[in-house]
Amino acid sequence: MIALRPAAERGRTRLDWLDSRHTFSFGDYMDPAHMGFGALRVINEDRVAPGGGFPTHPHRDMEILTWVIDGALEHRDSLGTGSVIRPGDAQRMSAGTGITHSEFNASRDVPVHFLQIWIVPDTHGVAPGYAQQAFPADERRGRLRLLASQAGREGSVTLHRDADVYAGLLPAGDYTGLVLRPGRVAWVQVVRGPLLVNDHPLDAGDGAGLRDESALVLRARGDAEVLVFDLAA
Repeated sequence: MIALRPAAERGRTRLDWLDSRHTFSFGDYMDPAHMGFGALRVINEDRVAPGGGFPTHPHRDMEILTWVIDGALEHRDSLGTGSVIRPGDAQRMSAGTGITHSEFNASRDVPVHFLQIWIVPDTHGVAPGYAQQAFPADERRGRLRLLASQAGREGSVTLHRDADVYAGLLPAGDYTGLVLRPGRVAWVQVVRGPLLVNDHPLDAGDGAGLRDESALVLRARGDAEVLVFDLAA
């Protein structure tokens, strides 16, 4: 079974410096039909104007992944971490017992466009942590490259959850996929499109949840970029 989540039906938050689209309920956007997908709780597609950003705020007991699409995002947190996240960098922040952080557009001239993803951990009360790893385009082109996993397989960043997160760059006409083991579900988030997900057409910003499917097949109808989440059901 495949449930489609069209980009145009997502929630939206607009401020003078922020345009944010919410795949699942978040903040003032509440939709009981879209509260998450398994352990995947939040996918926000954010565009932040030059000089804009999120001032210091707290989190706890959440695995937070950031994937920059265009531009650069500056991060600072209460662990003393200061970094700039650019396209191809996977950032993971484990909020654990509590962490504060800020995120700002690192440029005074161009917007930053990124996805922020929250995954519910399987263990609460862990020590907060931070990781950032670069995954060059060549490692993602024509395939799904593992970005994050519970055990940190294949050089991925670690998660406090049985979840595998992949990124792929597919030239037009190319295809790739995953075998979905019994007891697993998958979420596909299209970063840039268009592509087919098990023969269903999707475009940039669209999502799809797969349950009771034995395989995920992605075929690019044009140059495409995609994130895939392989999760315990």
